[in-house]
Amino acid sequence: MMRLWTIIANMGNDLDATLAALADPTRRHVIEMLRERPRRAGELASAAAMSGPAMSKHLRVLRVTGLVEEERVAHDARVHVYRLRPEPFVALQAWLDEVEAFWSDQLEAFKRYAERPQSKEPIT
Repeated sequence: MMRLWTIIANMGNDLDATLAALADPTRRHVIEMLRERPRRAGELASAAAMSGPAMSKHLRVLRVTGLVEEERVAHDARVHVYRLRPEPFVALQAWLDEVEAFWSDQLEAFKRYAERPQSKEPIT
């Protein structure tokens, strides 16, 4: 458990960047599309009903935060294929697991408190 806390403490800035990138609905939509398979930038722009330059800005944020990686197609340097990188999502899941464990512990403690036998004597 201590090792996990060390990992979480060290990923603070990366986690902040990941959450900031995922705060945008368009970028979350791109992530959902890339979950299915790698896609070309133009395909992502068409599916999101936006211009290439607008999609390029979103893809840049996702690339800089490490959520996606870009590959250029060998036969056409103009074509960029994007795919998800698993590492930021593993870090995000680790943080979410810790938050869930905290709240599960809190709710369990509250349940024990609420279900404890009641004393008939007043508390002084």
